[in-house]
Amino acid sequence: MPPPNAASVLNILPPRFKPFSKSLLYSFSVPRNRTSISLLRCFSLYQNPIQSPSSPPPRAEKALGRSGALSPSPSAVENPTVVDVNPPRGTRDFPPEEMRLQSWLFQNFREVSRLFAFEEVDFPVLESEALFVRKAGDEITEQLYSFEDKGGRRVALRPELTPSLARLVIQKGKSVSLPLKWFAIGQCWRYERTTRGRRREHYQWNMDIIGVSGVLVLQAVLQRYSIPEDKFGEVCVIIDKMEKIPMEEIEKKLIDIPISLEAIKGLLQVLSIKSLSKLEELLGAAGDAVADLKQLFSLAEQYGYSQWIQFDASVVRGLSYYTGIVFEGFDRQGNLRAICGGGRYDRLLSTFGGDDIPACGFGFGDAVIVELLKDRGLLPELTPQVDNIVFPLGEDLQGPAAMIASKLRQKGQSVDLVLETKRLKWVFKHAERINASRLILVGESEWQQGMVRVKNLSTREEHDLKLEELD
Repeated sequence: MPPPNAASVLNILPPRFKPFSKSLLYSFSVPRNRTSISLLRCFSLYQNPIQSPSSPPPRAEKALGRSGALSPSPSAVENPTVVDVNPPRGTRDFPPEEMRLQSWLFQNFREVSRLFAFEEVDFPVLESEALFVRKAGDEITEQLYSFEDKGGRRVALRPELTPSLARLVIQKGKSVSLPLKWFAIGQCWRYERTTRGRRREHYQWNMDIIGVSGVLVLQAVLQRYSIPEDKFGEVCVIIDKMEKIPMEEIEKKLIDIPISLEAIKGLLQVLSIKSLSKLEELLGAAGDAVADLKQLFSLAEQYGYSQWIQFDASVVRGLSYYTGIVFEGFDRQGNLRAICGGGRYDRLLSTFGGDDIPACGFGFGDAVIVELLKDRGLLPELTPQVDNIVFPLGEDLQGPAAMIASKLRQKGQSVDLVLETKRLKWVFKHAERINASRLILVGESEWQQGMVRVKNLSTREEHDLKLEELD
């Protein structure tokens, strides 16, 4: 239906807006895409008068913000009724082109999960804070978006998915059979410094197997130097910071645990090892840790992945719940932070009151992989895809056009139904913009014969079709 004219709008305005009728009339004289801006400024003028009602309203400024949207003018910043249209720092908007990319990425996540026979699950974005609060010094605890809700409960936006997975496994108890193979794709939140590939919100793909056991090299090293088992998580958190802080600070933190100088020297020596053979020389061939790693690399060889992995004893991951082999994935040039990471967590469930069940899994974020694909020129060109545009050549044909659109949608086809009064030239341009496959014109003479005009927009061929032949 056509837009309302200025007179019809002025008739329904409250009396307090009548003094600004000239400003409103001006608003309806500008192009459509500026109408809302002019109206906003008119109403702002009413709340905070600066000019007389007869003065022409200011021109809309077209300064762009960091997301490409209109930024508020200086006067708007002073006006508390106008908000910043940019998303909060570290977060993102997802306009159609970004949603197409996200859908493509998530489709790949789901397809890989399906090929490995995993089932999809999900959890609340808002969880109990206690689910994520662990020992002091654990980085993820310090990055929580947490608060007290109106019921006095401490809650947090989930920073990761694994604790929620553990909670669900405990909740299901013996009603599910092991092993479980579950995957999830969910939004996570962490208040951390934003860099390339690191945001305060991101989507993460997790794949976890519950009910398969394993061991860890670092545990064998701690046992060799008589370091108490309850210090394992704290040691992991410190070691994970080796590339972020000076080695002298790492040693000081280990001494503060406390760990002896001899143990620290031996631990750092092991963490510098980059081959299994050298690890075997230090720990011996009889230990479970070396045997487990040998089996892992043997399986990788048979899977055809051996050229993609290398041993690195310094990879321990920063989360204190890991208890077995851990891993991280990077681009070969090392220009970006970790693409993915994970490992074994056999004792996580007991921290929430459940029975320990051996488990392993990984998290794969959406931000770094997209940056890497951009750098390599591997992102697909994802354009809109619409099967049909249906356009009536007259207002009295809008009903038949809507009926045709409904029938096509029932057959699983996407339809853009144009009911506005537009020229045919505009319809063709619109069809090109949304990458429509065909145009269906509902004309008076064709409709009286029970037919419509169909134009294939790729071949430019057109012909009349009976309604029952339209599919």
